[in-house]
Amino acid sequence: MTGSNMTLDQILIEAFALMFLYATPFLFAALGEVFVQRSGVLNLGVEGMMLMGAFSAIYTVSEKGLGQEPLVGLLVAIITGGLLGLAMAVVSVTFKAEQGISGIGFTLFGLGLSSLLFKTLAGGVMTAQGRGFGALSIPVLSDIPIIGDIFFNQNVLVYVAFALVPISVWLLNKTSWGLKIRAVGQNPAAADAMGVNVNRVRYSTVILGGILAGVAGASLSIAVTPIFQENMTAGRGFIAVALVYFGGWSPWRVMAGALLFSIANNLQIWAQILNLRIGGTAIPPNLLIMAPYILTIAVLVFARQRKRLEPAALTKPFERGEN
Repeated sequence: MTGSNMTLDQILIEAFALMFLYATPFLFAALGEVFVQRSGVLNLGVEGMMLMGAFSAIYTVSEKGLGQEPLVGLLVAIITGGLLGLAMAVVSVTFKAEQGISGIGFTLFGLGLSSLLFKTLAGGVMTAQGRGFGALSIPVLSDIPIIGDIFFNQNVLVYVAFALVPISVWLLNKTSWGLKIRAVGQNPAAADAMGVNVNRVRYSTVILGGILAGVAGASLSIAVTPIFQENMTAGRGFIAVALVYFGGWSPWRVMAGALLFSIANNLQIWAQILNLRIGGTAIPPNLLIMAPYILTIAVLVFARQRKRLEPAALTKPFERGEN
């Protein structure tokens, strides 16, 4: 990826381009979780939904699976994530189960089922090489020196993920649906008194969160790293949840956090580029692999300072007639 014949400028351009590419799964999953949490529901099942989205997408497009086009794989991942989001809504909103525990249950379900299906249906390495989403250069813009290579020579899912940021801001702040989401997340009883169907709003956000988690998984398996392996998300779903707290439930700050975590997730590349050393010795790779998880812990500690920004009804089931 960073061959010896490349200049430092070329290496830096590629590294920055990869920063946006690897931020894509984080961004899809975290934006979905923003909507879920703003309505008062906590979905810790994002990891499992991402895994199922990743498997369903790559199985659809790979030659060991159905051999379909990447758009079909993406559609299957959307349906898979939506169904898991619907199931999560039934458990959390209708049955009012404890949201943290039920979310962990969905994560374990996604991990177990994706592993079982992988072993049963694939029986070995399953790749989307040559059948996933490749780079899509935007005419004229991609020809701009440096900027064009970084921003405008990405795959289509990168463009969609970053376009969703202003769209999410508009939906939450400028539409009646967004107003209902914010009202339900702050005071569901008052929203209900004003004629808002609290459960319907929460169902819509949890299903949307599931869909975007499925797309996040698909972006990982058929766009970022065109191969599937067991537990390939490696905690990215939990990091996405942490990003929502880090970003104070703001899509713009969540995007900034996704880029930060993308750098941390690829710190090995950056360490090689910047020649980072400790006492003249190269930093051990295993220490660099720990970076995103250490950063996640730091983010959660930092997030305690943003408690005032948290939706007041987050994790609290709504029962009509209760205050």
